[in-house]
Amino acid sequence: MLRDITLGQYYPSQSVIHRLDPRVKLTATLLFIVSMFLFHTFVGYIIAGICLATVIIISKVPFKFMMKGLKTIWFLLIFTMFFNIFLTSGTPVFQWRFITVTKEGLTTAAFMGLRLFFLIIGSSLMTLTTTPNQLTSGMETGLRWMKKIHVPVHEISMMMSIALRFIPILMEETDRIMKAQQARGADFEEGKFMDRIKALVPVFVPLFVSAFRRANELAMAMEARCYHGDEGRTSMKPLRYARRDGIAYLLLLLYIVVIVATDRVVLGLL
Repeated sequence: MLRDITLGQYYPSQSVIHRLDPRVKLTATLLFIVSMFLFHTFVGYIIAGICLATVIIISKVPFKFMMKGLKTIWFLLIFTMFFNIFLTSGTPVFQWRFITVTKEGLTTAAFMGLRLFFLIIGSSLMTLTTTPNQLTSGMETGLRWMKKIHVPVHEISMMMSIALRFIPILMEETDRIMKAQQARGADFEEGKFMDRIKALVPVFVPLFVSAFRRANELAMAMEARCYHGDEGRTSMKPLRYARRDGIAYLLLLLYIVVIVATDRVVLGLL
């Protein structure tokens, strides 16, 4: 299960999406997330789904590999849809004792489920096609204007880069500790819910110790290399926009215009 977490992992390939400037991919991901709240009909989700599927095909990242990341959030999806189905008032379509399922509840649950699915796949696509170093450079360069209002852009970018880099490492460490505990007779799959939670305590303690040890080693390594933030730092590979980046921005703008205009037309017809 832990190996199925794809957030923070990088999938190497020679696709056009991989070669895009990280600032383009960060902007595209942000606008894609915002676009999820700009439409209110299934037509908008169909257009978003087609565009997302097209980008996935172009990126050459196996869809099966991306779907692995959803295994860890199925509970969140089901939990969110469950509450929307049974706690949204409206026109009843099913009623039994105190349980009432409404038409509005089913619609809201479907919208929320699709929205979460697209958000997770879209965010995973960015990390799968962009290395942590590229993400750091993209964020630092794209948000450079915020330094004028004394926002520590470099420090924030560095922290996010380190966090993304350490997610797969911590997942592997957790998997290794769990296998070691299972070899000593621990059982994480049987028993009551609280018993399984208690069985994870011997996993969390060495995991936290390992995480703090890695953090201390990283801090010492940065100090030994005289790291002082972005003061006087230069980039070995400065970011420069290419023609493909301009085309990507135009396609992104076209996507936003089409999805908003189509949603307004459909709402007008309804």
